Amino acid sequence: MPNIYDEGLGRNAANHQPLTPLTYLERAARTFPDQVAVIHGASRLSYARFYERTRRLASALDGRGIGKGDTVTVMLSNTPAMLEAHFGVPMVKAVLHSLNTRLDAAVIAFQLDHAETKVLIVDREFSGVMKEALTLATVRPLVIDYDDPEYPADAPYPKGERIGTLDFESFVQSGDAGFEWSMPDDEWDAISLNYTSGTTGNPKGVVYHHRGAALMAYSNTIHAGMGRHPVYLWTLPMFHCNGWCFPWTLAVQAGTHVCLRWVRPGAMYEAIADHGVTHLCGAPIVMSTLINATDADKREFSQTVCFNTAAAPPPEAVLAGMADAGFLVTHLYGLTETYGPAVVNEWKSEWDALDKDPRMAKKARQGVRYAALDGLTVMDPATMTRTPADGETIGEVMFRGNIVMKGYLKNPAATQEALAGGWFHSGDLGVMHPDGYIQLKDRSKDIIISGGENISSIEVEDALYKHPAVASCGVVARPDEKWGETPVAYVELKPGRQATEDEIIAHCRALLARFKVPKQVIFAEIPKTSTGKIQKFRLRDLARDL
Repeated sequence: MPNIYDEGLGRNAANHQPLTPLTYLERAARTFPDQVAVIHGASRLSYARFYERTRRLASALDGRGIGKGDTVTVMLSNTPAMLEAHFGVPMVKAVLHSLNTRLDAAVIAFQLDHAETKVLIVDREFSGVMKEALTLATVRPLVIDYDDPEYPADAPYPKGERIGTLDFESFVQSGDAGFEWSMPDDEWDAISLNYTSGTTGNPKGVVYHHRGAALMAYSNTIHAGMGRHPVYLWTLPMFHCNGWCFPWTLAVQAGTHVCLRWVRPGAMYEAIADHGVTHLCGAPIVMSTLINATDADKREFSQTVCFNTAAAPPPEAVLAGMADAGFLVTHLYGLTETYGPAVVNEWKSEWDALDKDPRMAKKARQGVRYAALDGLTVMDPATMTRTPADGETIGEVMFRGNIVMKGYLKNPAATQEALAGGWFHSGDLGVMHPDGYIQLKDRSKDIIISGGENISSIEVEDALYKHPAVASCGVVARPDEKWGETPVAYVELKPGRQATEDEIIAHCRALLARFKVPKQVIFAEIPKTSTGKIQKFRLRDLARDL
């Protein structure tokens, strides 16, 4: 029997359009054309001007034959060019690939090849490592230099040479300000590509779609408590999960982006005080930088600033220090595969009256699902049955919904494994509490999170094993007040061989990005099981006591 609510009530252009965050910018520009959209140093962009520049960028890309499914790679700091790329690239149905600015040349080259990059936009700050990467890569993209006009005179890093054939500003100005950009053919179409840290072998390319980005923008607006015209300070790198989708989020409420190239205390306090910053996101190191700033760097401000953090739960002393400084901290959790944070520790006012220990127990939990996430649970990954909500039974944290990735680029086996049984398998181990809040207990893949960046212990161990004196090694996280966690290496030398800590660290620096290098090397016999497997849990116990 036909359904009466389907007969003659089909989809058409009048009642069904694909979800995309691109329409948020178009609306903001038409509704609030004079509202300041972007602040960068002394420069200001209104929403009308910001929208015009994104259309010019899209037009220029279109003129170079860039279209659906083409990858545009950017290696940019938190600058207006990065914000413009988040809209201009998908306006021609292309895919934005944001490179981590801390990567080494070999990893960059792998990503350029794997993504089949057609256009590469690179900030001159990173031209040195990019020039090396291009010699290692097989792709030959159109290279465009971004020369930041607001690059400060006291910059900690000098500008590198021009390596492109075009200048970004000239490229943008060559485009048509009235360019008629295209909606995605389907909201399932890819909008961006972000690579994981590569826990085993090469990093995996996580593909986001327009639907997920659009819904995440709404969700961020809700869970960050963003009213009309919020002012957002860019301390979180925009290359990290597309800045947790906040480049698209701010357009929902016609907010102001305050760009920040480097996270320094004086610059942060200056921006907060002078521009009325209401929101920012970052790792624990950003909180430490703020509360430990010198009196010379600090500035008074009257507003309460919402600070979203997504690493280990901040210690009570840090939370107290942030509150005294005028910040309200919200604890989040998520992964690259979930468009950034998709879980929030929804704090209940009655918990403020709890004694310290039970209050801290509440703060230690990751929380409940975002509004845009349909399912969050803890399961036995072997049986795919939910663990009891007793706060004790450990299982794997799993996600389901429209803000779960489309999959891994060119890796169907890994995609199938990650999404097996209709749930995204996070690889994180945790428990479900009776009230539905989850809490992480361990990271099954031994990822070290330092300053908000993931470090694969396996990658560091591979580098250590390349030293001729190393017989066995294990890399684990050591708690660190500044960075949250830092890598420490336990090394067992081959019989008759010698090496010093400085020598091992120098060896690693030649093979790894600097932030991945062990901060300490301890020479000891590596504990192993009867089958020869390294007992990482024992190393972690030792590292906690360092």
